[in-house]
Amino acid sequence: MHTRVLRVDPVIPEPAVLAEAASVLRRGGLVAFPTETVYGLGANASDPDAVARIFRAKGRPAGNPLIVHVAAKDQAQELTSEWPEAADRLSARFWPGPLTLVLLRNPRVPDIVTAGGATVALRVPAHPVALALLRTVHTPLAAPSANRSSHLSPTRPEHVRRSLDGRIDLLLDAGSTTGGVESTVLDVSTSPPRLLRPGLISPAQIEAVVGPIQRLASPAGGALRSPGLLARHYAPTAPLECVNVDAAARVEALCRTGMRVGWLTFTGAELAHLPELRRIMMPSDVTAYAAEMYAALHSLDEAGVERIIVTMPPDTEEWLAVRDRLRRASSGPI
Repeated sequence: MHTRVLRVDPVIPEPAVLAEAASVLRRGGLVAFPTETVYGLGANASDPDAVARIFRAKGRPAGNPLIVHVAAKDQAQELTSEWPEAADRLSARFWPGPLTLVLLRNPRVPDIVTAGGATVALRVPAHPVALALLRTVHTPLAAPSANRSSHLSPTRPEHVRRSLDGRIDLLLDAGSTTGGVESTVLDVSTSPPRLLRPGLISPAQIEAVVGPIQRLASPAGGALRSPGLLARHYAPTAPLECVNVDAAARVEALCRTGMRVGWLTFTGAELAHLPELRRIMMPSDVTAYAAEMYAALHSLDEAGVERIIVTMPPDTEEWLAVRDRLRRASSGPI
């Protein structure tokens, strides 16, 4: 059976559509919905059976915790046992928005949501559909990206359908998301706060609010505190190689063997004549690149390429989140 799809206005979502989605969620169902980053797969976070359906639908490892989406700061506070000053400052500055805060959990949060850990990851999304859905359903939603585990994140409704059709109950189709890269995850249960996953909100923006933070610390032993920490994640079907220097030579060498090659690049017009090559010119602006990155990789998978080469963006903090996702998507070291 195919997943039901309801079209929803991305700016002023229709109350009847939201009511239908909320009804599905209250019954323990799974609903895919847009956020400002990627499409999420939502379930009632207080219902362990509903949350377990997320793990089954995605094929997600039980040790990989979920982000809980809430409608407002006070709802987030109800799910924590401690709300530090850093959380207060950051939520005031960046919520609603693509910042996930990791805090000590309240015992009412089911173990399955946190992978048995002592912390819970929380955020208030900024997308009008996501926020309106949370306000309609009146319950926090556990919501990882709406795709099979470790595969490419979905930024368009067709990506969700291709990955999860028949595995979930409802998809709210609001067109393409705008951010394209998952939220920044910051652990504020430690002092100073620790960056767990880079995202659309940069370390510099965070430090302007709370002062110095720990950056990209390796996860300690025990339960993961955040999603997105697995070494291989966000990956296309075709093996992906990240190349810092002379990507054109690598692309040409592969094409000369008869291999169908996809290439994300900023240049490379001199190789456009190669029939085995599918070249996608990427924006030099980081915001535009992030918004298009997953869609470009999805299109290369759909085209049936056998290898994907990515000319890596500059190694600067501005490109930190994009480079993190590309490295995790790759099939080996750069």
